[in-house]
Amino acid sequence: LALMGFTVSRRKLATIMRKFHLVSNYTKATFKKGKVRVNEAPIRNELNRQFKQAQFLQAIVTDLTYVRVGNKWHYVCFILDLFNREIIGHSAGAHKTAALVKEAIYQIPFSLANVQLFHTDRGSEFDNQEVDEILVAFGIQRSLSDKGCPYDNA
Repeated sequence: LALMGFTVSRRKLATIMRKFHLVSNYTKATFKKGKVRVNEAPIRNELNRQFKQAQFLQAIVTDLTYVRVGNKWHYVCFILDLFNREIIGHSAGAHKTAALVKEAIYQIPFSLANVQLFHTDRGSEFDNQEVDEILVAFGIQRSLSDKGCPYDNA
């Protein structure tokens, strides 16, 4: 209607649509969170909200977030160095898996042997054998956020 030069309020438009039995097919995208178990691993929160670090690669943090791409949700994993808040690794994909985290770790352009602490939340994509093997191979200490505490989250 706007393209045809008509100015119509939402209320008037709703009245017209009801009169002609029209239904909008527009739907707003919403993220539906699935039920997940909490990682009960006995790994402590070694970072303990010390988000200011004195040296490069002393502590890196990571998390996943979701973005709408077309009609589907995709996930982005960022790895951040707490020393200068620089994103040093990232990856994106259609699935929230350990492979996404592993790819972000592989994107880090620095020697992983210099990383001292790797802090994440308790998501299942971070607690798995693939990520564990990388951390053990490079002697990186793991730190997990406290259960249900968003203030500890990267």
